[in-house]
Amino acid sequence: MTDGIAWLAEPESIAYGGYSVTMARDLESESRARRIAETAHRRSRPRSIGELTGRQVQDLLEGLFGHVSEGLALRHGEIGEWAYVIKYGGWQAEFGDGGRPVDRGCLHVFHLEFQEENFKPVPPRFAYRHDERLMCAFNLHLDASWGYGNVEGDPEVAPAVEELLAAAGLPDPDLDRRIVHRTALEVLQRHFDLSLPRTRILEDTLPTVLLTDR
Repeated sequence: MTDGIAWLAEPESIAYGGYSVTMARDLESESRARRIAETAHRRSRPRSIGELTGRQVQDLLEGLFGHVSEGLALRHGEIGEWAYVIKYGGWQAEFGDGGRPVDRGCLHVFHLEFQEENFKPVPPRFAYRHDERLMCAFNLHLDASWGYGNVEGDPEVAPAVEELLAAAGLPDPDLDRRIVHRTALEVLQRHFDLSLPRTRILEDTLPTVLLTDR
């Protein structure tokens, strides 16, 4: 696993609007995607539509619904012992934030999300759950906005992450937020050994699930 996750801090790193990625062990990616689909607030059912590139998924959503943000789709894959699921379309505020039932039976679940085009603006967020228990969560701008300004979670895991962030020079209110975002991702990448296959996600096809009305 060599690509890491720091590349997510780049502008439109996965798609317009930001990124929402879940990584988990102990459950293959298709089952993970279907669990996530079931947490959508809309009454939707997941339908496998083959393997598509990210661009093809966005074009499909635009063709079906008139605008990408009006539809929902998930692409999923596996790297080593990790399964990952990527959300497309209008995923912002559409899904739950983990926990039961989506994390049941998964010992390690990591969620990374950034609503890049939200006008409010919402900072990038990270959460790690172990056996459905919140171990570590914070916003990756490391400010007091939108909660999780400090690292929260397990009394052993959260302080360890906070110490690593401090060693990397964070928080620093004078730094550009994109640098803070990337540096925080680099800390998480090293500490938890996280990686996503950049080329495969951005250029290749992956199994895709479309969420349609029931």
